[in-house]
Amino acid sequence: MSNSLVLLALAAATGLLARWYYWYTHNSIRSLRGPPPKTWLLGNIRDYFYQESVGDLDFKYVNDFGTAWRQTSPLGANVLMLVDPKGLQHVMHKSGYNYPKSVQVRIGSFNVTGKSILWTRFGDSHSRHRKVMNPAFTAPQLRSFLPLFRRGAAKMSQKWKDEVLSQTPQGKTIAVNKWLARTTLDVIGEAAFEYDFGALDDNKNEVTKAYDNMFIDSVLHPPLWNTVFQALWPYLPDGLLEYARYIPTREYTRFRQTLKLINKVSKQLIDHKSGQSEDKSSRDVMSVLVRANSSENPKTKLSEVEMVSQMAALTLAGHETTANTVTWFLYELANHPEYQEKLREEITHKRAEINARGDQDFSMEDLESLEYLQAAIKETLRFHPIVYHLIREAGKDDVIPLSQPITTETGKVITDIPVGKGQHIMINVAAYNRLPNVWGEDAQVWNPMRFIDNKVDTEIRLGMFGNLMTFSAGVRGCIGWRFSIIELQAIIVELVENFKYNIPEEKPEIARIPAGIMGPVVKGKMYEGIQMPLHVTAL
Repeated sequence: MSNSLVLLALAAATGLLARWYYWYTHNSIRSLRGPPPKTWLLGNIRDYFYQESVGDLDFKYVNDFGTAWRQTSPLGANVLMLVDPKGLQHVMHKSGYNYPKSVQVRIGSFNVTGKSILWTRFGDSHSRHRKVMNPAFTAPQLRSFLPLFRRGAAKMSQKWKDEVLSQTPQGKTIAVNKWLARTTLDVIGEAAFEYDFGALDDNKNEVTKAYDNMFIDSVLHPPLWNTVFQALWPYLPDGLLEYARYIPTREYTRFRQTLKLINKVSKQLIDHKSGQSEDKSSRDVMSVLVRANSSENPKTKLSEVEMVSQMAALTLAGHETTANTVTWFLYELANHPEYQEKLREEITHKRAEINARGDQDFSMEDLESLEYLQAAIKETLRFHPIVYHLIREAGKDDVIPLSQPITTETGKVITDIPVGKGQHIMINVAAYNRLPNVWGEDAQVWNPMRFIDNKVDTEIRLGMFGNLMTFSAGVRGCIGWRFSIIELQAIIVELVENFKYNIPEEKPEIARIPAGIMGPVVKGKMYEGIQMPLHVTAL
């Protein structure tokens, strides 16, 4: 046997021994109820990656076990699944930096965005990134982007009228998600970098192609070997794991190629912005970030690699998640025509007010005054969270309180859960966003009126917006959540004011694909990628 094979065998044996020792000394949640593992090698956490639609298992297990239960990850380690509002508040808010991202999440983020804010694990590193980025994400700064968002939405609207629907006054079935992804990519390019991706003018440009179905190509239905391989990551050094992206398989190749392309563009822009750091007239996110970083203490400022990596994070988070959310919004309007008409009437009435006072377009105050719009945005974010799970690990021994008691395997009723250092915790965003005791007995129904009729229990405050976990929460909550909300409002008003949406005659069945981020696919056509066909009629 060659020396390299001996070393590989020793490394594997060491990893397995470390995994056993971890299980033996940090298995404080083994008394919790949960589904039995299929095998020691695979556990049952993989089942979430293979469910037909996001939430199928999550909602079932809440009914079976309550708001906290035990899952088993590969190689026998237990994972705490957490849905309980008080428990989430403790982990995400009160003790946020005591629950860093797991190594798997951290390296996964590195593969997609490099050494961006999404890659940071511990509090000092994350707060260093956040301090530099904060000036670019203040409320006044982001509100100034509204005209840009409206122009991007109007451009897509006009293309639909001129290029897609001009010959079909009765309407046409459109894959709305494709158009929305191109629109939000152009918008994030201008707002974040003063850069024109040109996606709406050319749907075959290299950036559009790089992002199209990236997560399905890379994450959907992970193979056995990769599941076991990633289970060993906590026992390998980060420096070594950063080379995992060079493994020549679909799980890593697509991310590596996309990041290489985005980094190339980003490096050019950073160099250009750095040469203009004294020019304070540019208000795009990257310009503000460069100026903030140049004024930082040399010991705390972001490195060139970290600055370049922010572009990948901003581009991905700023267009993929927003495009998918608007896609689901339009889908729900098509399924609820009565609400669609209410919303359109509200927008039409506000447009008349705008015209009467002599203004040309909606202001932020106008958008924020649209009650049906705000309610429907919150409800769509609740019902269709694009990031449906978050993973953390306990940085030290702790006790997680619960607002709802749960019963252990021995029949004991408990109101808190002791966890040992290193315990993995999966924050179940999808299940929390549908808890009946928070959202009402109709939590499994898309119903924006719950926000208008004040039927939401806000006794325990969570999240960044509307008591939702969709933008995460606490010190690691999404820094760009306001950007996303303003962009959602600007795009949705344009699309509802100018078009009507219906389910196509063939009534395709839509599933929520579990591919890292949650997107729509047509059942039976999963491997055609993300798609949402809707019948669209110009008004």
